[in-house]
Amino acid sequence: MADLEIFRKTVYGYMDVNCYILVNHDTNECVVFDPGAEAETLTEIFSTPTFVLKAIFLTHGHHDHIGAVNELKEHFGVPVYASKMEAEKVLGDPSVNLSSMFGNPISMHADEMLEDGQELDILGTKIKCILTPGHTAGGMCYYIEEMQSLIAGDTLFCESVGRTDFPTGSSSELIRSIRDKLYALPDDTKVFPGHMDTTTIGWEKKHNFACPEG
Repeated sequence: MADLEIFRKTVYGYMDVNCYILVNHDTNECVVFDPGAEAETLTEIFSTPTFVLKAIFLTHGHHDHIGAVNELKEHFGVPVYASKMEAEKVLGDPSVNLSSMFGNPISMHADEMLEDGQELDILGTKIKCILTPGHTAGGMCYYIEEMQSLIAGDTLFCESVGRTDFPTGSSSELIRSIRDKLYALPDDTKVFPGHMDTTTIGWEKKHNFACPEG
């Protein structure tokens, strides 16, 4: 087994967002999930020998999760991964990804468009892509079975769920995504959300008022 670890780096733009760094300590190679702001700080981290950036993964395309993507991609020459649906409907449109609302329009494209259920071999482990529409049309969670860990973005929070009143959002789809796909994971799966604290699938089944286990 690879010596893997997940670090949380909360970055501050228009709001605070949790970006996560998955690193293989055997090789020092890493990937980052949702680098939403503080491009300069993240560039410094990935310029050290202990964090060699290989890719950027997006759970969804809202402005607070993509704010540092273009700078990191240009500086390190790494690919951006996102769901095919999100790439087509959200990432390239500042009015849909909400960046124009905050006076800093952002448009980008994904280099790798991911499908539901796709498994990626990266950093010496496997990452499973779980399409979870609801917060946005192409929201995607990333499950690292070896670590029993889920990068959940804004789909599932500790005792809450993501908003569905933004463009391409759907409350019914969000609830279905959580119940059918995320609650099917082992109860001891650690959940790393886009905002707030970590939790587990088992805890959310029992305590999530917005999406109780159906």
